[in-house]
Amino acid sequence: MEKKAIAIDGPSGAGKSTLARALAERLGYLYVDTGAIYRTVGLAARRSGTDPHDAAAVAALLPGLKIELDYGEDGLQRMYLDGEDVSTAIREPEISLYASAVSAIPAVRAFLMEQQRSLARTHCVIMDGRDIGTVVLPDADLKIFLTASSEARAQRRWKELQEKGIDEPYEKVLAEIVERDRNDTTRAAAPLRQAEDAVVVDTTKYDLEESLELLLNLVKEKLS
Repeated sequence: MEKKAIAIDGPSGAGKSTLARALAERLGYLYVDTGAIYRTVGLAARRSGTDPHDAAAVAALLPGLKIELDYGEDGLQRMYLDGEDVSTAIREPEISLYASAVSAIPAVRAFLMEQQRSLARTHCVIMDGRDIGTVVLPDADLKIFLTASSEARAQRRWKELQEKGIDEPYEKVLAEIVERDRNDTTRAAAPLRQAEDAVVVDTTKYDLEESLELLLNLVKEKLS
């Protein structure tokens, strides 16, 4: 079977992970959450007391890190840091800012690049992140830029945290979304931007099922 790759990029809270995972399940593709990989590096920096903005200090951590992805029978990606399952720990709100900071460091991106590309060489993949279509998989068969208003993204993120029992004020969640947008779009290394040949999908006015249908129709149209 010919290996196909779908790249989904977009800002934090646009629904990339949820929709990419659902789309992969429908299509029988492997879902690769690259954000979770960077979150794992961010978690390592936090646990070691390393300033995530100190490029030299973060780079010094990398040789000693053992970061692994694993897919169980349910097909869900789980992240391991030095043998520990950190799939839940990397979803703590503070780790989002750590992930944004470390992902701006060229040494970190180079460290993780081959791991991501090797999965695309051996599987049909749907990979989401912020530079998948522009840097990681520039030759992807389909590139999607998924977006939504900052308010809509903050509302979704706030609801997600509430469901997990994390009581964060909506205003704080919105401020973090805006800050991360600024960090991701202005960083020197692989900033968030739309690939020239990407299809823009704005989900502000759509719920999860409606957004998934939009993506399924797009895949059928472009890859059939």
